[in-house]
Amino acid sequence: MVVAWRIHHLTKLGRETPDVPCSVYFEEAQWKALTAFVTKNPVPPKEPPTLKEATRMVATLGGFLGRKSDGDPGTQTLWLGLQRLDDITEMWKVMDNLLATLANSSHISGVRQKFG
Repeated sequence: MVVAWRIHHLTKLGRETPDVPCSVYFEEAQWKALTAFVTKNPVPPKEPPTLKEATRMVATLGGFLGRKSDGDPGTQTLWLGLQRLDDITEMWKVMDNLLATLANSSHISGVRQKFG
């Protein structure tokens, strides 16, 4: 029930307040992982995208095509997209921690030789 409410809430927020930053709904790691994954750019923007942009990105993960005649994404495509986003976010957190560890490590040159 809680999951259904959150998805419905995201659907309504995306339609009624599309220009607010997506950080009103998504955690920082979520929107950074989302933008990096969708844009194929590992460096996320400094500012979060709008809620409309983020909602459409999530919906594309769930199969939304975004054609002119499609209208706004619905709850089913957002649900499917949010499931994928959960996995993408977890990997983002792992990689972010790895990069932070490597940046603080004195063994970076050894790691670069081994992996890179």
